[in-house]
Amino acid sequence: MTTESSAFDPVPFVSKDLGISARQVSAVAKLFAEGNTVPFIARYRKEVHGNLDEVQISDIQEKLSYYNTLESRRQTILNSIEEQGKLTDDLRLKIEECQSKTGLEDLYLPYKPKRRTRAMIAREKGLEPLADLILEQGASGDVEAEAAKFINEEKEVPTLEDALQGARDIVAEFIAEKAEVRALIREAYFKSGSIISQPALSSEKDENSKYKDYFDFSQPIDAIPSHRYLAIRRGETEGVLRRKLSIDAEPQIERMKELTQANPASPFFQELEKAIHDAYKRLLTTSVEIDVSVEMKMKADRSAVEVFAKNLRNLLLAAPYGEKAVIGIDPGLRTGCKCVALDATGKYLDTITIYLGQGAEKEKQAKIKLSEFIEKFPPLAIAVGNGTAGRETEAFVKSLLSEMKQKISVVSVSEAGASVYSASPIAREEFPDLDLTIRGAISIARRLQDPLAELVKVDPKSIGVGQYQHDVYQQLLKDKLDEVVVSCVNHVGVELNTASAPLLSRVAGIGDSLAKKIVNYRNEHGAFKSREELLKVSGLGPRAFEQAAGFLRVRGGENPLDASAVHPERYALVQQIAADLGEPLEKMVGNVEVVKKIKISNYISDDVGELTLKDIIDELNKPGRDPREQFEAVGFREDVMTMNDLKEGMELKGIVTNVTAFGAFVDIGVHQDGLVHISQLSDQFVKDPADVVQAGDRIEVRVLEVDLKRKRISLSAKKKGAPKNSNDRKKPRGNPRQNPRRNPNQQQKNRDSKPRGFVNNPFADL
Repeated sequence: MTTESSAFDPVPFVSKDLGISARQVSAVAKLFAEGNTVPFIARYRKEVHGNLDEVQISDIQEKLSYYNTLESRRQTILNSIEEQGKLTDDLRLKIEECQSKTGLEDLYLPYKPKRRTRAMIAREKGLEPLADLILEQGASGDVEAEAAKFINEEKEVPTLEDALQGARDIVAEFIAEKAEVRALIREAYFKSGSIISQPALSSEKDENSKYKDYFDFSQPIDAIPSHRYLAIRRGETEGVLRRKLSIDAEPQIERMKELTQANPASPFFQELEKAIHDAYKRLLTTSVEIDVSVEMKMKADRSAVEVFAKNLRNLLLAAPYGEKAVIGIDPGLRTGCKCVALDATGKYLDTITIYLGQGAEKEKQAKIKLSEFIEKFPPLAIAVGNGTAGRETEAFVKSLLSEMKQKISVVSVSEAGASVYSASPIAREEFPDLDLTIRGAISIARRLQDPLAELVKVDPKSIGVGQYQHDVYQQLLKDKLDEVVVSCVNHVGVELNTASAPLLSRVAGIGDSLAKKIVNYRNEHGAFKSREELLKVSGLGPRAFEQAAGFLRVRGGENPLDASAVHPERYALVQQIAADLGEPLEKMVGNVEVVKKIKISNYISDDVGELTLKDIIDELNKPGRDPREQFEAVGFREDVMTMNDLKEGMELKGIVTNVTAFGAFVDIGVHQDGLVHISQLSDQFVKDPADVVQAGDRIEVRVLEVDLKRKRISLSAKKKGAPKNSNDRKKPRGNPRQNPRRNPNQQQKNRDSKPRGFVNNPFADL
């Protein structure tokens, strides 16, 4: 017999969790059930869901999945307990009302199949009635007399103590498996527990270790930042640190006595008390510590993934140089600098190799070769990779351009992930006859032209904008980063006739297989003349077309709307608007004076609302407008090439490469990013670095300290001479013995964010 349940509706729970109306959640749930994608729902179904943004829609999707998975687990648990014949009405109600995975597992624990325990063995010896007496805490009776009834040599219960010990084992397991008790201990860890880390071996305190700030470390569990917890976990994995969770046992044991209704006047009280201590020490702490550690890890993972996602979004949406001819250079000392020429569409034209740092004659030849290359393929900019010898190559190119009297921009471009791309199947497919290093130079040049179009070809984890990305749950990271990439691609839009298969695969509704078919069709039949022509691609049906069409652009096609974000499902409406204005469609699209004559109220209907009409008006004003910012190159100081050139107090321009929970890393042109700690980001208090800076921002910094041995650069973005802000101040900790009126637990909660053992070191969280 199995448990049957009425149809589960997750909408009320999702609505409550997210603070979004049930009507909106229900509308989004229905759109997902119909096979719609997040970008499509957010952009083209605003009236249906009430103008929720992509983040809210993604959150609804995640919560719907959580509650549906929870419900599936609930039914499995109910069926399992019912099959055991142990499902009471009270237990069923508790399980049906539980809305957390942890709570469900706590309720299921006593009925979950497990290996033989001390309690099971005691039950086999017939000691359960004695355990019941201990739990009942009766006011009368004789413990020894009751225990004597269970002495039985054949059942291996030879003495009174053996009988009592077995009974206590049963009681201890019963208590440890009570959902209320486990919830109590778990909550106590989160509210008043601490995490402690020490060297794995006390004799090994390497003062040069990157984990030295965690050799004598303690911080409340409810206050430790995610990046610090992940740093400790990494140190533990590497065998450098030993981690443990600590909690004051006495208050928890007293609460456990209350929950078990322990009666000090009962003759069985001492036996229950011993069982409670045993349950706490032997069964609960280890088990609950694992639960708490898992939850802390999940919380830290989510936080780290969010940081990664924000950085990736900013990097992908970095300002493009645009459709302009460029030369890309992948610097190299021993093997030479690979130079490639690309046309305005990113098409590879030719390559040369020049050698720098190998003597005057080689440099002279390099000048001749590169100057001829520039004259043969005149670029508007030269992109130089920022890796090894990048600054030297950049200086050489600028000097050559000065001699040639050429006004060509020289731009330093991040190489992060370029080597991964150059060895990838995508690169081999694009350029099967080219060397790895030439592919890398092409990637560098294309990153300048359009960062988004090029970076989608690289695994986001290889781009270098994460925080402990190798330590977090990889599926969570992959799903979030995929979500970001898809969001960015659809936010910008994709040119159908020039996009690569990897870029097309990120368009809503397309995917890898259809993307390749689109490219193959384009190669066989030439450029698409309209969006509608997509329906001729094998396997691309009406549903995929509906999801994708609005995010694809066909510039210079048969219909001017194909170059805009107006969805084909609204073409008839726009044509009606043009007819009402007495203007040809071609003259209305992009004509601000004509568009402003449109009266939105005339076109509102049951099918089309004000939100959609406003989006259409915006597109008619600026069809296919790129939402990214205008390109602006950062200018590094010419006299600063390596870390050895840095001096304390030196003021520099830089570009933010990575934002973490503890600060921001900044490229200042010396091959090693410097760290602006959160306390140095602003003259004002900063709670979250992401509130102040984003990856890709251009900022001015000052050198605070250079550690050549550990290759660390400490920077400040504060104004010179600015007073210390509240990030720098330590709150007085006080002493509860000196101030008896102060609550010690509250004192611990109110401690400054810098934990015991934390040195004022901007790199302590790495």
